Amino acid sequence: MKFHFELQPGGGYTASIPSLPGCVSQGETIKEARKNILDALRGYLAVSKKRSLQGF
Repeated sequence: MKFHFELQPGGGYTASIPSLPGCVSQGETIKEARKNILDALRGYLAVSKKRSLQGF
């Protein structure tokens, strides 16, 4: 799985997972952005699992 980090003009970083649309996060440092995108990934997968169990 690939992660994408982008430095923002005003400071900080955005992080995304291109293969998972809408799975994005941010942080003041790359380390914080990495932690936050991993949290977002866990949430994304939990919601996906819940939806698949409900028949969506």
